Amino acid sequence: MNNQFKQHGAFSWSELMVDEPEKALAFYKDVIGWDVEEMSMSTGTYYVLKADGQPVGGVMAKPEEASHVPNHWGVYVTVDDVDATLSQVELAGGKAVFAPMDVPGVGRLCAFMDNCGSVLSIISYEEKES
Repeated sequence: MNNQFKQHGAFSWSELMVDEPEKALAFYKDVIGWDVEEMSMSTGTYYVLKADGQPVGGVMAKPEEASHVPNHWGVYVTVDDVDATLSQVELAGGKAVFAPMDVPGVGRLCAFMDNCGSVLSIISYEEKES
């Protein structure tokens, strides 16, 4: 991932949460031309979308507890510290949609609802060892 997307405040990842990931992948591979790399996760298969060999987003099946939520694209904004940012969200009148969690090999992330009801995800990426 390009380092400019790892700076605090940058939009850095897009993710589709959908009922039928394979159907969506076929559509976007045909329309956009993305390549797809499958990753096995504890929650199921995660599909990394790639443009010119570079990861640009992901696709995942909606978890059962989100079955009532419409299929949707979400975005992540990079922050220096997920927990500190969530504290600021709460002080400003927002609330967590899901608590901060660590994703091995990726980083720490969570989603929150702002004081207008809009949802945004935030992430602090793990430092990669050279």
